[in-house]
Amino acid sequence: MRVVVHGNRNRDAAEETAAAVRAAGSDALVVMGDLGERRDVGAIAEQAVAAFGGVEVLVNNAAIRPESPLEELSEEEWHRVFAVNLHSAFLLTKAFVPGMKRRGFGRVVYFTGMNAMHGYAARPHVSASKHALWGLTKAFAKELGPAGITVNAISPGPIGTKHPDDPAMAQHIASMVGRVPLGRLGTPEEIAALCGHLCSREGGFISGQMIACNGAAQT
Repeated sequence: MRVVVHGNRNRDAAEETAAAVRAAGSDALVVMGDLGERRDVGAIAEQAVAAFGGVEVLVNNAAIRPESPLEELSEEEWHRVFAVNLHSAFLLTKAFVPGMKRRGFGRVVYFTGMNAMHGYAARPHVSASKHALWGLTKAFAKELGPAGITVNAISPGPIGTKHPDDPAMAQHIASMVGRVPLGRLGTPEEIAALCGHLCSREGGFISGQMIACNGAAQT
């Protein structure tokens, strides 16, 4: 597949990913923008279509997870979380579905996480936005299925990713090992493998599902 790599602030990281795609023998385009801003979302979609003629596979994995006790949670922060976590997924799906319908093939993957399965203190906006993505998954799977488009959600558990700009987050994730019956953190490659299967033709009979990849973690 040719890949559109989205970045928000760190273009170097996005270019590094694009370089890995090219090294694997395909083509890649880097697009930068704030998915919390409707104008940026539209520009990103336009660039992707202009470069590759359309998008057959859409992976919505952008999210922010700020913590704010209810009394301190502002309306601005509430709306910002929904803009990034939910509205951008809706807008990008809406932008690319017409092309998928013309081809009779499409794959849409949302990322929900444990926030769509549990409520968390000081993160009601995060949990609510992720629950909403789960609802979007089920609704779009039924609406778009007749056009050959599958829609699914992946709910990762504790994943051993790098957080160079947020040592506290890295420490928090490492501390969750004890909650995982398998006794380890998941890896980005394991999430990618699940995503790859959902986006393949072999995964074409899986739709409307939220698949937990969390080592049986209960967090």
